[in-house]
Amino acid sequence: MDSIVVKDLTKKFNGLTAVDHISFEVKEGELFGLLGPNGAGKTTTLNMLSTLLKKTSGEAKIVGFNISENKDDVRNNIGIVFQDPALDSELTGKENLEFHAMMYGMNKEDRKKRMKEVLDLVELNDKANVLVSKYSGGMKRRLEIARGLMHKPKVLFLDEPTLGLDAQTRRRIWQYINKLNRESKVTIILTTHYMEEADYLCERVAIVDHGKIIVMDTPNKLKNTLGGDVVSLEIESKSEEFMKKLRAIKWIKKMKKHDGKISLTMENGERRIPELVKMAEKDGIDILSVNFRKPSLEDVFIHFTGRSIRDQSASQGDMNKNEMRKRMMRRH
Repeated sequence: MDSIVVKDLTKKFNGLTAVDHISFEVKEGELFGLLGPNGAGKTTTLNMLSTLLKKTSGEAKIVGFNISENKDDVRNNIGIVFQDPALDSELTGKENLEFHAMMYGMNKEDRKKRMKEVLDLVELNDKANVLVSKYSGGMKRRLEIARGLMHKPKVLFLDEPTLGLDAQTRRRIWQYINKLNRESKVTIILTTHYMEEADYLCERVAIVDHGKIIVMDTPNKLKNTLGGDVVSLEIESKSEEFMKKLRAIKWIKKMKKHDGKISLTMENGERRIPELVKMAEKDGIDILSVNFRKPSLEDVFIHFTGRSIRDQSASQGDMNKNEMRKRMMRRH
């Protein structure tokens, strides 16, 4: 059964198409990722699905409810963890959860029981009565996830859940996300521009760029489309001349030039590197650096877009997150 169904969903802002006729389905209990650079339309997509932003065209249903016709039903069945912090730092963790639960009309007995459940899930019960201002960045993120689960939503939206966290804390958050998906069976859409995050967490990934879904599948299947190892060469000059010779080599399956480097896909890449170096030396071409790796989602992105994923500022179509939170609070 599909928890989320999206068909030709589109959003335009003053002539700019932020989300361009995207379609996908997410199964009940699935952890689905929208992977792409900042400004690709990921957050705008979540804002439409959560009824915070009106669509321009297309259709979408959350657990059977239309995002335009059944807004209250949609809101009652979703939880959201915003990209920017949205906690009251002058309240305790418990008070933040209680305030959220009251907005959803939960009675006192249900609030108390549910607070213990979600705090147990994210391992924050011992910090429940501590002011949020005393929390670390990772603890705040865990509390925000707990808050999003307070009213037992069937769908949870996580917008860049580990943005700004250090690598160790990010890994811990991944573990909590996996845990809640496994134990609570909640359907999750996660947006991220971290390739490793999407690879680690998501059962399926839709790569998004300039408002469009470029390709969509499981991380392993996406990586397997490249058909081998990836060898990247950084050369000082004569790149076009060298690429012309490389195209004639049968064991090089794919080739892309991006960010001043040449990415080659081949089998047994580590054994082919000496041959590539000899070819370059013979033609008087200086190789500045060589990188060998197994295919990653970064390589998939490069293959389908011709460039590396870019950490740029959000597009002008993405509404200010603080305004989004204000809208959500007014509606409850």
